[in-house]
Amino acid sequence: MIRRDHGLCRSNPLVPKGICLRASGCVLSNQKEATRPYLNLFAASPLEDSPRNVESNRVSASTSTSGTALRFSTRKYTYEELAMATDNFSDANCLGEGGFGYVHKGFLNGKDLAVKQLKFESKQGEREFQAEVETISRVHHKYLVSLLGYCTTGDHRMLVYEFVPNKTLEFHLHGEGQPTMDWGNRLKIALGSAKGLVYLHEDCHPRIIHRDIKASNILLNNKFEAKVADFGLARFFPDDYTHISTNVKGTFGYLDPEYVTSGKLTDRSDVFSFGVMLLELITGHRPVNKTSSMPQSLVEWARPWLKKALEDGNFDSLIDPRLAKDYDPEEVTRMVACAAACVNHSARHRPPMNQIVRALEGVVPLVDLEGEVSLVDPNEESGSGHGTNYSSSDYDTTQLNEDIKKHRMLALPSSGSMKKV
Repeated sequence: MIRRDHGLCRSNPLVPKGICLRASGCVLSNQKEATRPYLNLFAASPLEDSPRNVESNRVSASTSTSGTALRFSTRKYTYEELAMATDNFSDANCLGEGGFGYVHKGFLNGKDLAVKQLKFESKQGEREFQAEVETISRVHHKYLVSLLGYCTTGDHRMLVYEFVPNKTLEFHLHGEGQPTMDWGNRLKIALGSAKGLVYLHEDCHPRIIHRDIKASNILLNNKFEAKVADFGLARFFPDDYTHISTNVKGTFGYLDPEYVTSGKLTDRSDVFSFGVMLLELITGHRPVNKTSSMPQSLVEWARPWLKKALEDGNFDSLIDPRLAKDYDPEEVTRMVACAAACVNHSARHRPPMNQIVRALEGVVPLVDLEGEVSLVDPNEESGSGHGTNYSSSDYDTTQLNEDIKKHRMLALPSSGSMKKV
């Protein structure tokens, strides 16, 4: 039986009456670990890549040629309009390229915009297009990129976004030849991104898990204010479930290890990814060091230094040397504590994003945050030692590390760059 008492059901005004909600194979679990089908809001689609993967579509009276049914309060653009706006999708207007396709800058009706165009041959891109449309069309927040409209002319699939002019956090933090980002902007970006995630996790109904938080998905305006972007992997998360069992998707280096090993997705998976991003802001390092024969993640490298820094107050081994000690020690302490809490081995010991926001702002004492965090590997803990004792329900760390190594080798081919997996 399909439950009708949460947001993804007939009570959802976005779903017209009389539409049959078919179940996909993705499992949502409640407190009793009972399995229930996820509601697929799209018309029949052949795009599911696995029995456990959720791909969501929006239903409406108008259906595209691929069978994808779309309904929006946003504007529908024609292909000709967007081709004209982007100078026929010229290379000069290309802002970037991803697994889904290309993003071009455009100008239409006196307004700059960004056009995200799906590659025709990209099956993954079609799925991500559907997921992104379903998600971003219903969210509105200062720290989330805004969807202006869409195009489904013929085989074309495009999303039209507000243009955010100052590129990405990744560009400013890791781009070759870029000036050092000052500490004030780093803290501003961390806070803005965190507030965007609080909105997704707590204020949306149903809640939304982004599933691909990373530096390249944080867009910046000219004031270095953050906007969370790219909802192609996002998933809805009804209030009465503890997790969604689904295929592992995301970007290696940012992936929650518990999610990798179990396939159980929760909002704490986003928290882990956000913690990796905090470590990037603190250290200036990329999430994965690929210079050695066995790439080491930033989290693995930073864990012992996080513990030491919080114990002795000396951040020299952690902090980005390019800052030349030009930072507020109290603010650094708060961000280091937040990063340590976010990348906790155990998902259930990571704090929610609203607590991270309050800690970054200095509203709550760090001791409240530290109550949620264990900086000691569970295999090194004893009943009377530091950190939180782990119950038998926590993951075995030895097996977890082996699974991460296997996943790392699949996700990071020696000659390739970091990619979505």
